[in-house]
Amino acid sequence: MLLFLWIETSNEYFNFDWVTFLGTGYWFFWSIFILSLAGILTAYSSLLLLVGFLLIWEGIELYLHLCHKILILLVILLCVILMFIICKFWKERWLVAGIFAPYVHLVSITVMVILFWPVAFYVARLEREVRMRRYRMTHSEKKRLKKCNVITRLRGLQVAVGLPFLLILLSLYLMPLGIYSPCIQEKENLGPKPTIFGHRGAPMLGPENTMMSFEKAVEHGAHGLETDTRLSYDHVPFLMHDFDLRRTTNIWEVQPEYAFKNPAFFNWDFLSTLNAGKWFVKPELRPFYNMKPLSDAYTERARNQSIPTLADLLTLAEKERKFVIFDLHGPPPKHPLRHTFVRQVVSVIFASKIKQHLIFWLPTHDRQYVRSVAPGFHIINVDYKKLFPNGLRDYKAANIHINVYTVNEPWLFSLAWCSRINSVTTDNIGLLSQLNHPHFFMTPKFYMFMWLLADIISVLFIVVIFCFHWRRETKKEKLFETSSTLEWTSSKLSQ
Repeated sequence: MLLFLWIETSNEYFNFDWVTFLGTGYWFFWSIFILSLAGILTAYSSLLLLVGFLLIWEGIELYLHLCHKILILLVILLCVILMFIICKFWKERWLVAGIFAPYVHLVSITVMVILFWPVAFYVARLEREVRMRRYRMTHSEKKRLKKCNVITRLRGLQVAVGLPFLLILLSLYLMPLGIYSPCIQEKENLGPKPTIFGHRGAPMLGPENTMMSFEKAVEHGAHGLETDTRLSYDHVPFLMHDFDLRRTTNIWEVQPEYAFKNPAFFNWDFLSTLNAGKWFVKPELRPFYNMKPLSDAYTERARNQSIPTLADLLTLAEKERKFVIFDLHGPPPKHPLRHTFVRQVVSVIFASKIKQHLIFWLPTHDRQYVRSVAPGFHIINVDYKKLFPNGLRDYKAANIHINVYTVNEPWLFSLAWCSRINSVTTDNIGLLSQLNHPHFFMTPKFYMFMWLLADIISVLFIVVIFCFHWRRETKKEKLFETSSTLEWTSSKLSQ
């Protein structure tokens, strides 16, 4: 369960940490901390389970200390809470099940083969107990009725242990009949690699929403550049994601009393003086735990970044022939452009002379006006959690260009690739740009071969394990019968 949750949420670490920052005002990798704690508790409970099994195997009664009981309850409670969060906020979005289902099937069969060792041992041991009791019954006819009741209970235990195991195993053998994975398809049906939009540039390589970040995205072959746009109080569109300036600027050093103020209430003359890169080179504020260290030259370059305007980004995009996609955050109440901000941004786009087909327009406000003055703007932008697995079919049927955000993990990018998604927005452009083939891709024939091979091998192992335990218990039974016969003979001779 923990492995499933780790994979399912691996693409959302930054968002979780960012939301936590908004609530606490302190940046920390809470996602990694929680998952590490969950991993430690899971390893502990697994080790405790193994030790308990070995003790029972040796016939030693198991006594759990109060601390062990409390920790086991914490593990169960943690799993329940995490599953509730997944079901509550990602309902019907079990993406991992789609792409990893074939591998989960193979791993599950392997686990069942391993579990069959204690199951076979227990069933064979019960069988030996039944035969031994029947053997004793021939020497004690007076207790026949009582013994028969005991034997019935032993047979019931055999069925209770063996039958569920066999049913689960049979279900796993037939599981591929109900599996659908977009990465199981013929090679000729695999679509082209999705093009990549740099989410706020390349935020693992430079401070987000700065010119350094966008230039690094261009260097890594980004098809387009994604950003967030706000408007200053004096009507200048600038690039900023957060609702205040705390996380990505030095506002605490310059004017701490305005740290929580909405950026839209500042004039551009003030915003342009803020440093937007020093935070990025501080180890305690780095946005992603798996960022590579910067060289001295890039560190110095990052330190000197400032907040760019939308016009700066459009100039770069026009020069490099890159697409631009952006979220436009509407100004708060009492802002002079509260109701006309869309028209101001459109006028800035026109003034930049960038080609209309390079603009992917997201804002829904005043969209009729945008369509009338800029018919070349185009895009449909979809949160990957809302697209998979149900929404994709509708967009494809309408022949709509699909851009999915935010895709950071190779497994999720592979899912988008196998699903013939047109483009993705990513923070991890350095890694995804290097992928030349989707992970977990296989042809139907290869998967069928793996399915049958796994089933055959598992059956052979199960038969061997069962014969081993059965033969061993049979030997013990014969030794018991021999010793009982010798005791009966010696007692007769002594009489």
